[in-house]
Amino acid sequence: MLQSGGGLDFLDKGAGEVVKFLSEFFFYQVPLGNDATAPLVVLWLVLGAIFFTFRMSLINIRGLGHSIKVVSGKYTNPDSQGSGEVSHFQALASALSATVGLGNIAGVAIAVSMGGPGAIFWMIIAGFLGMSSKFVECTLGQKYREVRSDGKVMGGAMYYLSKGLKEMKMPMLGKVLAVMFAILCIGASFGGGNTFQVNQSLNALQEIVPVLKDNRWVYGVIMSILVGVVIIGGIKRIASTAEKIVPTMCGVYLIACISVLLTHIDQILPAFQLILDSALNGSAAYGGFIGVLVVGFQRAAFSNEAGIGSAAIAHSAAKTEYPVREGIVALLEPFIDTIIVCTMTGLVIIITGAYDASDATFAPYIESKNGAGLTSQAFQTVFAWFPYVLGIAVTLFAFSTMISWSYYGERCWAYLFGDNASLSYKVIFVTFTFLGSVITSQNVLDFGDLMILGMAFPNILGVVLLSGKVKKDLNNYWKLLKSGAFTEYKGSKHNRSTTQ
Repeated sequence: MLQSGGGLDFLDKGAGEVVKFLSEFFFYQVPLGNDATAPLVVLWLVLGAIFFTFRMSLINIRGLGHSIKVVSGKYTNPDSQGSGEVSHFQALASALSATVGLGNIAGVAIAVSMGGPGAIFWMIIAGFLGMSSKFVECTLGQKYREVRSDGKVMGGAMYYLSKGLKEMKMPMLGKVLAVMFAILCIGASFGGGNTFQVNQSLNALQEIVPVLKDNRWVYGVIMSILVGVVIIGGIKRIASTAEKIVPTMCGVYLIACISVLLTHIDQILPAFQLILDSALNGSAAYGGFIGVLVVGFQRAAFSNEAGIGSAAIAHSAAKTEYPVREGIVALLEPFIDTIIVCTMTGLVIIITGAYDASDATFAPYIESKNGAGLTSQAFQTVFAWFPYVLGIAVTLFAFSTMISWSYYGERCWAYLFGDNASLSYKVIFVTFTFLGSVITSQNVLDFGDLMILGMAFPNILGVVLLSGKVKKDLNNYWKLLKSGAFTEYKGSKHNRSTTQ
């Protein structure tokens, strides 16, 4: 195992220094007055989301109904094949598979235990605003993508940053931001999108499969084989896998949440009242109004990745003739990830009292910030068998996150080193999958997670500069939609194969 004093101690120390620097920068506490502060990266993400929401005239509200119609196949022409590799639904599933995961299970529990019930309200608000960020960046991902002669799509933040800003007479800035984003994304894919996922899912799974505690490498080998089989097939196989796993794992988890809530149905309304009261009044016990707000926004930003730029890579591969249409599909992600899944987890935590640090059952998990364990204990108060369900769910969540992040990293790798370099990246990625099962150094694990946050800085700066182009395209698309220019097709069976 990679740990202090081991043969790879130099890697641990090097990662430690980088983690320290990144943490001090990303989590620099910006003073907000009255002794309140907020991490720089959270403010960057939230201010960007607020800007996009108003710049796009509340597209997160007016585009929601249309997005559901698009995903369901209402605008899918079964007789027309657009350029691209996957359908709207598959692109959505691929992007969701990268975000719906440990953050929804562990992150929410940590948010409520740290910020109190009010943190859920601000997570919902952050998810609502994040819908606008996803719309803008994924529209740009489609607008500036490149389709190769073999049909493969190259797209994402690195393309709209370099090509879009070049159009605006800022080629040097665009290139610098694109390369910065690509490097950070590759690091994030190896760390937060791979080794961290393997490590954390194994920690949960070994509680129900004790033999893995002393044979962690077995899990690493199995996951390496499964991941390798999927990612070698590229985005089409990744999307095909994601469209099956994501609905299944979300469905199973939400059924478990609903089952708990139904056994406490009389407490649901009081729970919402507590959430609202705690969010707006912010008692001193939970750090005051600003403290609750910051915790909620921070956990939501880390969960749905709105503003990070990663989802634009998946959505750039979708078949569509209107970039704005794919952006509208993308705004569903924070809605599903944060407003639905995170809220359900939060309600379970609140109704079962799992956020109460004075309760001896939950106190150890709160003190150690073991979010997955805290969520498991909350469910276990109702269902003694829930740890088994959670172990399976966490494993599926981790696997789906890994296959999507492998695509994100591979596209960035190809951007830097050429299309023919993809195989070398996949070999390295699978190697890191195995390492995730034996690495115990928190420095190495935290390094990859922080790289994900770093992607927000070049991405949001570039997207703000390019937002005028998206606004123009949105206005044109909306006029066509309202005039009835788009044909609606009956049924949604064609959506998964010929979406346009």
